[in-house]
Amino acid sequence: MSGHSKWATIKRKKEKTDAERGKVFTKLIKELTIAARHGGGDPDGNPRLRSAILAAKNANMPATNIERAIKKGTGELPGVSYEEVNYEGYGPGGVAILVEVTTDNKNRTVSEIRNIFSKNGGNLGEVGCVGWMFEKRGLLNVDRKQIEEDKLLEMVLDAGAIDMRSEEDYYEIVTPYNLFEEVKQAVEKNKVSYSNAELTMLPQTTVKLEGKEAEQMIKLMQSLEEHDDVLKVYANFDIAEDIMERISAQL
Repeated sequence: MSGHSKWATIKRKKEKTDAERGKVFTKLIKELTIAARHGGGDPDGNPRLRSAILAAKNANMPATNIERAIKKGTGELPGVSYEEVNYEGYGPGGVAILVEVTTDNKNRTVSEIRNIFSKNGGNLGEVGCVGWMFEKRGLLNVDRKQIEEDKLLEMVLDAGAIDMRSEEDYYEIVTPYNLFEEVKQAVEKNKVSYSNAELTMLPQTTVKLEGKEAEQMIKLMQSLEEHDDVLKVYANFDIAEDIMERISAQL
């Protein structure tokens, strides 16, 4: 879990630049559209759509863009028909990787994803080869300065959280997938804000990487996440945060 969280924190620092290039908006629009298509356009009854709207707002996406993407998903507006596909594979050092994709051309996308794996010391595997290593979870980050640890811990555990970890600048709250909204609402009701709230896949075990393998892994993660069809990438690597920041800054 630590590798996922540290990488996610570093990635968020770069999202403002990505948003300016339009990459983040493109991915968020796809997620909004698919979430609305599968669960309807009412966020109150569609947890996936609620999370997508929150992510879009955090990226400063205009409300009109959000509304238009949702309407394309519900069929109120015409739009491209996207398919959801999950790919599984291995990275440097045997790291397990899950890739969530939305595409209008599966043959093109799988060829490009396979190429990214092979160029960065990994290989695309069969469906099911690593998926069993991950669990669906909810994840929230709360700034440490807002609230005392014991008070927050009691609050979130009462709401159904599984665990809470204390990082340097924030608390990381882990919830069961089906209780994510309850825990998030408990935090909101107590007027505590969060810097990140997402439904995710957390690894049950991690693989520690250093040196060349760590560098290859970060390059692989960045290459996958920069692909226009990739929504999310999950991996069970554990790389020291200072190493991740140094390598990421060089790319």
